[in-house]
This record gives sequence, C-alpha cells and structure tokens, in this order.
Amino acid sequence: MKNISQEDYISVIYKHRDTEGLIRSTTIADRMSISNAAVTDMLRKLSRDGLIYYTKYKGISLTGEGEEFAVNLVRRHRLLEMFLYKIVNMPWEKVHEEAERLEHGASEELINRLEEMLEFPDYDPHGDPIPSKTGKIPQARSALRLDYMESGKTAVVVRVNDYDHEFMTYISSVGIIMDTELTVKNHLKFDNSIVLSIHGKELNISHKIASNIFVQEKEGEA
Repeated sequence: MKNISQEDYISVIYKHRDTEGLIRSTTIADRMSISNAAVTDMLRKLSRDGLIYYTKYKGISLTGEGEEFAVNLVRRHRLLEMFLYKIVNMPWEKVHEEAERLEHGASEELINRLEEMLEFPDYDPHGDPIPSKTGKIPQARSALRLDYMESGKTAVVVRVNDYDHEFMTYISSVGIIMDTELTVKNHLKFDNSIVLSIHGKELNISHKIASNIFVQEKEGEA
C-alpha cells in the first residue's frame, strides 16, 4: 500500500508531465512547493518501488505499474470532485482541494458506488476525463487554449486547469465557468492580455489566465 506522500508525487507526475511522458524534478518541486532535495529523496524511493524511471538530471517517467496506479488515483479524485459538485453542491472552485483531502481515505468500493450514483460521468466538473474502473480513459474533447483563439471568434469553455485555487476563485468571480460562452474582442500586444466579451460585458484577462482555459469554437464561427 502506498502512503499519502507517494500518492501525491505520482499524481503530480501524471498530471504535469510533457507530451513525451516526462517531467523534471524541478517542476515537481514547484508544483508541490517543496525543496529539490526532498523531491530527489522521494524519487529514489518511488524508483526502488518500481513506480517511476528516474535518472538524476534527466526526465522522470512512470513505469507500467506507476501508470496504472496514477490512473486509479485520477479516477478517485475526479469522481470525488463530481460527487462534491453534483451531490453536495460545493462550488466548483472548491471541489479540487476538498477532493484532495478525501481521496487518500476513499476505498475502491466507495468510488465505484459514487460512479454508479453519478450515472458514470465521462468528465469531471473542470472538463477532465474520468477513467473507468477498468482504466479506460474517455477521449478528451478537442479544445483550443483561449490565448490561441483569434480576435472576433466566439467559443464555449470546455475545460480549465484546476490545480490553483486562486486561479479557480478568480475566474469563477468574473463569470468564467464550464459552458460559458465568450468572444475574444482583442489581443493587446503590450502586455499579451486578452479582452473578452462575456454576457455582454467586456473583461480583460492576463495571458497566464487565458493559457489555463480551454474552449471549443462555436459552429459557424471558425
């Protein structure tokens, strides 16, 4: 049985690795707000346990066993998010952190029952796919990062990166949630910010915020 700290590391590696399945130890340290030395120590332990491939100064990747373990963690977390959002009616900007508190103690039986209660959802409240109990992952919805969207185009929000509570709280406060329809009015070159139109009102957001929001252009708008 893995301990809570190991679960947190595996989760971060899975969620923040690059397209080649690799992540640097400095990225892990940054995401978890801990020292590089502490990360190095845990990576050695995870490597000995057969969960990751780790060579100092090179990228870290998950082994087959590590991948299976990570997918199960993600399933647990995202179903708990859906339960908190749909059944408990917790605000969507709060469910990520609350699910992190609950996920370590949730049994497989509980998670399977929650999935059935929720009628087997494919996506969590932030638009991320939820793996099935067999490990099958629904195909991610095609989406474009908001900062890549051209001026004059209209789209609908289909996914957001949910790991930062301050970010989630901010976008919720300005009316950007799942299925929000928005139009890009302008890209401002001097600071790379973006002017949006949402519910008939203009809103200026930073490039960093826009890069963590994913949208689908409305049909006929492309």
